[in-house]
Amino acid sequence: MIQLSRRQFLNAGTAAALSVLIPAIAPITASVASAQPANAAFDALLERYVVRGSDGVNRVRYGAFAKAGHGELKAYLRDLEARKPSSMPRAEQMAFWINLYNAKTLDVILDHYPVKSIKEINLGGGFFGGGPWKAKLVSVEGRDLSLDNIEHDILRARFKEPLVHYALNCASVGCPDLQRSAWTAARLDEMLALGARSYVNHPRGIMIDAKSFKVSKIYRWYAGDFGGQSGLKTHWQAYADPQLAAELAKLASPQSYIYDWSLNDAG
Repeated sequence: MIQLSRRQFLNAGTAAALSVLIPAIAPITASVASAQPANAAFDALLERYVVRGSDGVNRVRYGAFAKAGHGELKAYLRDLEARKPSSMPRAEQMAFWINLYNAKTLDVILDHYPVKSIKEINLGGGFFGGGPWKAKLVSVEGRDLSLDNIEHDILRARFKEPLVHYALNCASVGCPDLQRSAWTAARLDEMLALGARSYVNHPRGIMIDAKSFKVSKIYRWYAGDFGGQSGLKTHWQAYADPQLAAELAKLASPQSYIYDWSLNDAG
């Protein structure tokens, strides 16, 4: 009979225990890893095709994107649709849905490019009338979803974060900027604040001159998300540069609302 020393016995016992534990642990680790989107591909696409225009608006090089990057975008979307956002922490869920909305909006434009406006792409109506917003375009965890579902039923309804309006890009000049990197949980608050400051301090967000006080229609469509008219003024002053904040303090309410539906195309 083969006899084992105490050390050999312990080592053998440890190895046996590990052989039982490792198979059990491996699927769990793989499951956790599979829940997290691989955003590197989207980062690279955004950095390559999103540029800052001379008007201070982030624009997309749709022509070049359609020729050389559309396949990569579709692969990224397939990856997102295979994920399980319900298993993610709250901040990662929010980043996931923002990325899915923005990536799918880009995909819709590229599928129909060239167009002058996203509203020309009528896939069954939408929140604003016309456009692609109501069509079921993606499927996540067995549920078919439209862009409206993602924006209104998931992001606005679940997260109750008014700054999400600065995260979603509808491929239009009047819309808040499409950022040049994917959204992540680690940078969520930073990116939301950046989006708010960028939009509030740009004429497409707030325009004040000697004759008028105009603001984006976003603040009419979603005034309730910002606490109504009184809440809007507080919100604007929180993100406005000092000069704009001083001007806002002297004004009561906007005289009119503006929005440019032109495609945010860099050519």
